[in-house]
Amino acid sequence: IAAQICRQAGLVKLPGKSVLDSHEDNFAIVFAAMGVNMETARFFKQDFEENGSMENVCLFLNLANDPTIERIITPRLALTAAEFLAYQCEKHVLVILTDMSSYAEALREVSAAREEVPGRRGFPGYMYTDLATIYERAGRVEGRNGSITQIPILTMPNDDITHPIPDLTGYITEGQIYVDRQLHNRQIYPPVNVLPSLSRLMKSAIGEGMTRKDHSDVSNQL
Repeated sequence: IAAQICRQAGLVKLPGKSVLDSHEDNFAIVFAAMGVNMETARFFKQDFEENGSMENVCLFLNLANDPTIERIITPRLALTAAEFLAYQCEKHVLVILTDMSSYAEALREVSAAREEVPGRRGFPGYMYTDLATIYERAGRVEGRNGSITQIPILTMPNDDITHPIPDLTGYITEGQIYVDRQLHNRQIYPPVNVLPSLSRLMKSAIGEGMTRKDHSDVSNQL
């Protein structure tokens, strides 16, 4: 799904906006993969090259056998690159971070090595604050035309939504899309479970001219 988002992502053309605002030259993607194996890394690179996405993608790959500290800095390097593209080059940047569960596991490993007091399930007590320093680097800066949109992707251990990683992420972000393993096994694609999914900003981005006129009514019926 992460690769498909990169292939299909772009700027929405809104009425009243100039052509330059939605021109593809004003759009860029920063993709950071953390803790992936060689096969997955090769898949992402090959997929972007074959579909022509690589021209607009700034790619960061952290392999599973790379040092733990590199996994800790990977999302920060990706966001620094995104901030340069957004606020210096004035582009609209989409940042995709996957898998934030690998990042959190690395954070726990470093915390244990430093003999810090553990929190829930051995994760450090400051994990909420640490994740917030990453997720809250999305948005806009006054006086600049660029923007950063962030899509962090994480795996729920044992499909447990109450696990500290998805639980804390849900508190920080403005919504989440719940991808269901059971729907995937039933070959339903995309395997999005609508009811647990959430958007706190939905009312500002739906309706005629953006999605569909009856979007709000359909959502209320669900």
